[in-house]
Amino acid sequence: MPDQKPSSSDRRALLKALYSNWQAEMEGLRTYSTLAERESDPVRRKTLEHLAHAEDVHAQLWEKRILELGAEKPVYKGKPTGSADSLVNRVGGPQMALRRLEIEESRAIATYAQQLRDLGDEPSIAILKRVIDDEEEHYRELSDLIRNRYPRQIAQTETAQARQQLDDLLARRIGSGRRTAGWIGDAIYGVNDGLGAIFGIVSGVSGATLGNSEAVLLAGIAGMVASALSMGSGAYLAAKSEREIYEAEVARERTQIETNGPEAREILSLYYQVKGLPEEDADRVVDHLAKDPEQFLKAIAAERLNSTEDALSNPMTSAISGALSTAIGSIIPIIPFFFMSGYSAIIASAIVSLAAHFAVGAAKSLITVRSWWSSGLEMTLVGAVEGIVTYIIGIGLGHIHA
Repeated sequence: MPDQKPSSSDRRALLKALYSNWQAEMEGLRTYSTLAERESDPVRRKTLEHLAHAEDVHAQLWEKRILELGAEKPVYKGKPTGSADSLVNRVGGPQMALRRLEIEESRAIATYAQQLRDLGDEPSIAILKRVIDDEEEHYRELSDLIRNRYPRQIAQTETAQARQQLDDLLARRIGSGRRTAGWIGDAIYGVNDGLGAIFGIVSGVSGATLGNSEAVLLAGIAGMVASALSMGSGAYLAAKSEREIYEAEVARERTQIETNGPEAREILSLYYQVKGLPEEDADRVVDHLAKDPEQFLKAIAAERLNSTEDALSNPMTSAISGALSTAIGSIIPIIPFFFMSGYSAIIASAIVSLAAHFAVGAAKSLITVRSWWSSGLEMTLVGAVEGIVTYIIGIGLGHIHA
């Protein structure tokens, strides 16, 4: 069929859209490829490799159409790892990266759907229809991965690939790196907790004493120390308890394996079958793992407990992170009272505290998928309500005492 070229007036807009599509697909290819290389689970890795291949095919389709229109060959301008190493994804870890990719796939579908109506170029529309179908499937596959449901097509892996899957599974290293989102999330929570608690104390005492700097500093510093120690000790005990529970459960699993090894092997095989591996392949994986008792114990513990040893928080890290972050958040509302007193100190404290609330809320977007400004505004609103309520209560208590 002869090539249908658009009029010269529409060609520039068409090429702009096609170049943008090609760049997006190439970034997707680099992102999925990078995530696949870093993925330890063989089934999840297979899915990510499939997604990367599909993005590569899409990019080739767009490049071919661009060249058919007589334009220059597109040049990739993004990062070698795509968006896999963006700040948000590095902080949030692989799961956060998948959640953001799920959102991007949804946006890509909407963009391509709009292009179906706007481009007016039949060859490009034919490509769009194919790509949209693929992107919708990608969205479902990402949704499955995020929610730990394994895509059906991966369950149909050929027996010839079982050995590679075995090697991939045995290559899974528990020490593949701690996810930083854990302690960063704790730190953000600590800053928020300290900021909110001491801002409430400062507001209440300010209302009761009309901004008496000595009283506010005394109450604020005492509250800061108490909050930091409470948060630090609480984080330490929680992390230590979590680790002790995990170790006890692993010990029980070890006993169960020693008592009834065949049953343990059957259980692990069933876990892999639920995830999508054919029974024969799952059994072969288990047989291979069973040759190393410690590796087998780690594998069944990871499935049974849905956790690994390195996924647990370090008690001392949690304690230090929690205590220091809470102290940092706590000191902010009382800083103005070191230099001022009265209403000027109250106003200054309110300004720096609300600004800090916004900053903490915006920082939360590093480990969530919300926009930084909406998260920041939400935190600012919460802080403002807290400050106003405690200030009014403080005024009331001050009048009662008077």
